[in-house]
Amino acid sequence: EAGPGTQPAEAASASASANLEDPQPPRIAGPPSPDERAPAPEGYGSGHWPSFRGEGASGVAPGAPWPERWNTETGEGIRFKTPIPGLAHGSPIVWGDRLYLTTAVSSRAEATFKHGLYGDGDASEDRSVHRFELLALDKATGEIVWRSLATEGVPRDKRHIKATYANSTPATDGKRIVAYFGSQGLFGFDMSGKLLWSKDLGRLDTGAYDAPSYEWGTASSPILWQGRVIVQCDTQGESFLLAADADTGKTLWKATRDEPPSWGTPTVFPGDPQRGLAPELVTNGSNYIRGYDPWTGHELWRLGGSSKITAPTPVFTEDLIVVASGRAPERPIFAVRPGSRGDLTLPDGQTASPAVPWSKRGRGSYMPTPLIYQGRLYVLANQGILDAYDLATGEELYRQRLPHAGGGFSASPVAAGGKLYLSGEDGDLFVVRPGPEFHLLATHPMGERLMATPALSEGTIYVRGERSVMAVGGESAVERGPERGQPQR
Repeated sequence: EAGPGTQPAEAASASASANLEDPQPPRIAGPPSPDERAPAPEGYGSGHWPSFRGEGASGVAPGAPWPERWNTETGEGIRFKTPIPGLAHGSPIVWGDRLYLTTAVSSRAEATFKHGLYGDGDASEDRSVHRFELLALDKATGEIVWRSLATEGVPRDKRHIKATYANSTPATDGKRIVAYFGSQGLFGFDMSGKLLWSKDLGRLDTGAYDAPSYEWGTASSPILWQGRVIVQCDTQGESFLLAADADTGKTLWKATRDEPPSWGTPTVFPGDPQRGLAPELVTNGSNYIRGYDPWTGHELWRLGGSSKITAPTPVFTEDLIVVASGRAPERPIFAVRPGSRGDLTLPDGQTASPAVPWSKRGRGSYMPTPLIYQGRLYVLANQGILDAYDLATGEELYRQRLPHAGGGFSASPVAAGGKLYLSGEDGDLFVVRPGPEFHLLATHPMGERLMATPALSEGTIYVRGERSVMAVGGESAVERGPERGQPQR
């Protein structure tokens, strides 16, 4: 049984490619039922960061105070620093008193990646046997509680020299954890690290749209919504969206997509029954940015004019969905009204419509996902240029280059407590005051290259570096040994 509001995989796959004028209205859902989401543990009501960029991919955490000053050399303001085996660009996630993250451990001790700004599309030659793992850490101390093995073997494809074999961030709803390792598969675990199911999605050949021989690997992360896990798999072959039962891995629907490879994570706009707005599953893509009914995979709207390579995740408020991409020459930013239907593509020379209140060309971000905070939109280019816009109108407020050493920016900005946190690949973490004018509060060398987006929880910033995870916001430094928590099978 696929469950209420869904269609069997075969029927849904067909309906997802149907024309956009299908009169069947999408289901308008209220809040998740108690069975769909585990209750918040006592004392952690606002501390969850359950998936890439947190709840709803917002990149924003509530509460205060949040750190502004710390020192990684002296340990001031650093709660812990725990070495993590292997290589990964996936972010940590938080549920209750646990921190979860993935890694890919190569049998080659010298395995690494190349950071920085460069145009090479080369793939790594690291085709050694890898262990693909999910780890749990104590959120307060950094101690590795357990390591669980998802699978082991030679990767089915290569990776970009800047990438790893664990680029994706896991997701949890407090009942289960899902981890995605691209061509190695999709895996479901219980909260104690027991492997419940695995799903082979086939070899996902992702690389340059204009050079099919390139192999860059996947980076889109899974999301959990209403008891189902949703993954976006845009490849050189058959591209598709897939929803599976989070308890069993059984396919609920699969929607084929006419899209070249992409690397963005999908987002669910939750809808608003009071305003008659149904949930929308929004995906970034080169041919079209699209909105789907997340119950069925049926396409609701599409918007052309994107870049040929897309990586940022769609973000939203109650009134707008914002999607950007940074490959030249298009580099667009689009603001879309929820509830729009049909083909929303703007005619040449037009920058707005009733469904698209505003758009910009030449200002989108390449890797980092934009941030919506306190009525403003912040867009961080991979060269370290931070743009701020009025969210409602798209008016530019400022454009400022961060004082970095010249490396790139791959991690997405996050915000909490009246501060923006921006991670540079060279290892600096910048603290910026939000507002209509640029104001740099602090620059902190973290001692490691930073590729992953930080996680935020209860006044602590969890920063994943090249070889460790650090907790910023504590009172003393604690260095953990690398041998804690042996892998489970």
